[in-house]
Amino acid sequence: MDFEGKRVLVTGGARGIGRAIAQAFAARGARVAIGYRADEAAAQAALASLAGEGHVALRGDVGDPDEAARVVDEAVAALGGLEVLVNCAGIFEPHPLDQVDFGAWQAAWQRTLAVNLLGPAATCYRAARHMMAHGGGHIVNVGSRGAYRGEPDAPAYGASKAGLHAMSQSLAKHLAPHGISVTAVAPGFVATDMAREHLQGERGAAIRAQSPLDRVATPEEVASAVLYLASDEAFFSTGAVLDVNGASYLRS
Repeated sequence: MDFEGKRVLVTGGARGIGRAIAQAFAARGARVAIGYRADEAAAQAALASLAGEGHVALRGDVGDPDEAARVVDEAVAALGGLEVLVNCAGIFEPHPLDQVDFGAWQAAWQRTLAVNLLGPAATCYRAARHMMAHGGGHIVNVGSRGAYRGEPDAPAYGASKAGLHAMSQSLAKHLAPHGISVTAVAPGFVATDMAREHLQGERGAAIRAQSPLDRVATPEEVASAVLYLASDEAFFSTGAVLDVNGASYLRS
């Protein structure tokens, strides 16, 4: 997969899966804009880790639709165009129904949907409008197996990712005539900094045992799936939601 000269925006690109995705695109010749919310040090470290030149880091909270749109516009301006958008920014906030009050429950839903679904809706809109006027492109949204498997302690997360998958498929049908593919990946547990506490704790063995491979995914494995879906070779896979969960959850 060759991305030489392609312009790519990765939201949530400063850490974890997003950083691995940004690194993979840059290693294959793309110029990358890393979107991040607040961690300037992490963003600059991610930027410095990218192969090649011409990359940028753009600060903005995708939970605010105006900021999400601005990040896309700034990426287009900084890179001179945009062929690929990867929505990787997301939050996971536990809010078990029997342990939180109604105010905390509502706040968790509002924050989670704002970042995980409404933010990507805004970036998809802005990026797609640009791509429609400039020959097409690819949008890849990072969802979750939780959309299918369920998230009992964080139902807003599961719902937001199910919505993200559904939005991806709806947009795939609408944008195909404009030369834009829209797909999603649905990872299970991934060995990121955020997951380290769970993986090294008493639940670690049980989490790994969810997969017959007896491990969790690496960020690089998720990045490889994203790169495939963002490639011209995968255009006919538009509308697909690709599971990257090591057979830890199989859906019909």
